[in-house]
Amino acid sequence: MVPLQADNAIDPNNGKTLVSLVVSTCGRTTTLEDLFKSLDLQTHKNFEVIIVDQNDDDRLDSLFKRSKWPFPLWHIHTPAERGLSRGRNVGWKKAQGSVVLFPDDDCWYPSWFISHALDLLAATGSDLVSGRAADQDGNSINGRYETKAQAIDRANVWTTGIEWTIVFKRSTLVAVDGFDPEIGIGASTPWQSCEGQDIVLRALARGLKAYFDPSLYGYHAKFAVEKEANSTGKGRRYGRGLGYVLRRHGYGLWSALNWIARPAVKSALSLAEGKLSAFQYYRNTAIGRFEGWSGRLLG
Repeated sequence: MVPLQADNAIDPNNGKTLVSLVVSTCGRTTTLEDLFKSLDLQTHKNFEVIIVDQNDDDRLDSLFKRSKWPFPLWHIHTPAERGLSRGRNVGWKKAQGSVVLFPDDDCWYPSWFISHALDLLAATGSDLVSGRAADQDGNSINGRYETKAQAIDRANVWTTGIEWTIVFKRSTLVAVDGFDPEIGIGASTPWQSCEGQDIVLRALARGLKAYFDPSLYGYHAKFAVEKEANSTGKGRRYGRGLGYVLRRHGYGLWSALNWIARPAVKSALSLAEGKLSAFQYYRNTAIGRFEGWSGRLLG
């Protein structure tokens, strides 16, 4: 692990929790700068950023050279490896902090995010807390989320968080051995999503406490269905991940049918309304969820 900048060395005696932000990235540069800018504005200043760089080239060098960020920044270059979960595992095992967050390389945060997450961890006595994805006005996007703060359990785990808003105590990551590298974007398997639900379910199975609060949210671009309408888009790939995690954690037939039926109904409604891209996307999502839960890939 190579230190790029550490001018503001962390004082271990300053009484504040050290937070490690681990970013696994491949193929992006501009959005990383947006993330860094939002981190520069955080009210909680005691954090480090660990970049796990899976690019084959040195495209990130210009980002680091162009600006001098006022927080400790570390670079781990692993061009021979692929997979978001794999990169996150590399990063958190090098982290110094007692609390760990895994930003996506295309998200960004309000200035109070880290501070609020730490307050929630302390107030709830949880081993992890999670939030939601939002637009700049704080409206939920890219998923369905509960509207009230609540403990996370097997029933609501699907609507109480997204990976880059889950804040872990490091001890939680140690207890579950981090993310499953065979689940998530870039994994060598067909299961390209729901690594967040998987890790939370494994934490719950160990008796650890998880909590969701909709007042904790980060920012992301809004998902565009039209761009992912083809059979190899996110609908199919992410659907497979959800179905697989359902199967892996022992959710039965009725749960599977519920999750498969939702996009199937949306696809029928979209077709009736003449929205062909939405029809294709939701149809592929339903097929993907069936494939993941059944373990049978339909091609």
